[in-house]
Amino acid sequence: MEMHAFGTLNYIVLLVYLAAIMMVGMYFAKRQKSADDYFKAGGRIPGWAAGISVFATTLSSITFMSIPAKAYTEDWTFLLGQYIAIIILPFVFIYYIPFFRKLNLTSAYEYLEKRFDVRMRLFASLSFMLFHIGRIAIITYLTALALMPFIDISPLTIVFLIGVLCIVYTFMGGIEGVIWTDVIQGIMLSAAAVMIFVMICFNVDGGMTEIFRLSAEADKYFPADKMAWSWSESTVPVLMIGFLFASLQQFTASQDVVQRYIVTDSIEETKKALVTNAKLVACIPVFFFAVGAALFAYYNQHPELLPENFNTGGILPFFVISQMPAGIAGLIIAAIFAASQSSISSSLNSISACFTSDVYTRFGGEKSPEQKLKVGRLVTVTAGVLGVIASTYLIMSNESELWDAFNSLIGLMGGPMTGLFMLGVFVRRANANSALLGVVVAVATILWVRASTDLNFFFYGVIGTLVVVLVGFITAPLFKNSHSDEEVKALTI
Repeated sequence: MEMHAFGTLNYIVLLVYLAAIMMVGMYFAKRQKSADDYFKAGGRIPGWAAGISVFATTLSSITFMSIPAKAYTEDWTFLLGQYIAIIILPFVFIYYIPFFRKLNLTSAYEYLEKRFDVRMRLFASLSFMLFHIGRIAIITYLTALALMPFIDISPLTIVFLIGVLCIVYTFMGGIEGVIWTDVIQGIMLSAAAVMIFVMICFNVDGGMTEIFRLSAEADKYFPADKMAWSWSESTVPVLMIGFLFASLQQFTASQDVVQRYIVTDSIEETKKALVTNAKLVACIPVFFFAVGAALFAYYNQHPELLPENFNTGGILPFFVISQMPAGIAGLIIAAIFAASQSSISSSLNSISACFTSDVYTRFGGEKSPEQKLKVGRLVTVTAGVLGVIASTYLIMSNESELWDAFNSLIGLMGGPMTGLFMLGVFVRRANANSALLGVVVAVATILWVRASTDLNFFFYGVIGTLVVVLVGFITAPLFKNSHSDEEVKALTI
């Protein structure tokens, strides 16, 4: 395939964006006086900004490119899963947000020690940290891989631009810098999706009407065969169940989202954050799928513009580089960088919060706020470097088929964590040993299912969550509870 020159103007636009993000990190660096500032922003974040940050954090560059590709090659069924996050918000509002606000936690996993014991805290925290170091590597690698065929920037340079700059501005600005850069990046992502769709509409004969007519004619919205139940395929019922448990994991047990609950100055602002996120989830993903439909219509009318044996997974960056005006193309590529950086910077700060709170502060003598801040920044750099090294290794070894395998591990790690929080919050009879047994059985069950069956990976999170809750409930009478009834009552609903 012919490499398209990125062009001077596009380079300028991309570099201006990267410089602006660095300046945001530098601006908030002066406010980072203690670990509370670095991980909680001193409660200075307004709810609407925290909401945009949650949206940007959960939308990676791979999502930004893969959703249009899926709508282009397949259908819109994955759109239904996006709305599950909205459905669970009342549940999160009523039960989890008051809990996290009341306990004033830095790490969400502090709760698991209060409710069970230090083993459960360390299991969840270490699982989160390892998963997110891997997530940083995968997102950086796949972003570089997706852009490499279309722009004259080497993949290692892309890894450097994404990874190293994330480390620098997260190191300087803490969670406050991360959230405000997320705001910029979230707005860029949303504006880019709308802009691309509008521009393609002007280039398709018949405009928007023709775009949606062609998709309907090709049965690319919600095909009837995707409505049936399946144990192995990602049909609509499977997607709905899988996304339900994945959303529960994100909003109740994942530090990168839960951390946003404690950066505002009141519970009302925290709830406003999730309402803002819900509004964005309700609107923006539709545009990503509409972009895929528009690309389908455009290349149906202009098939000669697609190279022979083209890999349609890169259809969005290919269109941006080959068809959009200079400057605008640079802005869209900057938005792809933004999608990657928003996810990575959130992972870096959350890993740092977990290690500082769950390992460094938890063990040993009393630590000063300044010591916690110093260690938090050191962990930010260490986690970022490990992610960059891992993504560099993936590029050099030309690994493939990583994303599906990595997604399947969300159920392995995320399911038991979600189950632990659910068990702790709702099951008073549960205790530390029944929770531990639940985790062991859940992990063993998922590993067996993954190795011995063709069950769809969306079920892994379901299995992990439910097995922990059921085993923890059933086996609780076999073990003595180390906490008093009053302590348990204060930590449960």
